[in-house]
Amino acid sequence: MSEESPPAEELPEYAERVLEVAELIPAGRVMTYGDVAEWLAEAGPRQVGRVMALYGGAVPWWRVVRADGVLLPGHELEALGHYRAEGTPLREAGNSADGQLPRIDMRRARWDGEGGP
Repeated sequence: MSEESPPAEELPEYAERVLEVAELIPAGRVMTYGDVAEWLAEAGPRQVGRVMALYGGAVPWWRVVRADGVLLPGHELEALGHYRAEGTPLREAGNSADGQLPRIDMRRARWDGEGGP
């Protein structure tokens, strides 16, 4: 993921819309890549993921997540710090091959866009 985003005038229009949705997600809540694509009624989860990877550094990127709640590979500890600071519901890690990192509790943390941020 890029640490900083280019100026808005350099962003593709779709990327601007994805980043705007990411900024709407309230602290302690998340949307999946697919949720963002559905919200925009355009493209799909892979395209949203690509936008977040290229341009997401200046928005709360940790609030746009995988549907299974697994923390973003390579950014797990940074994301976990944000989740704990914001009170995002987490499922503690069990005894699995995934290591000892928790997952996001998608049932409780997922935001559907209702009621505003």
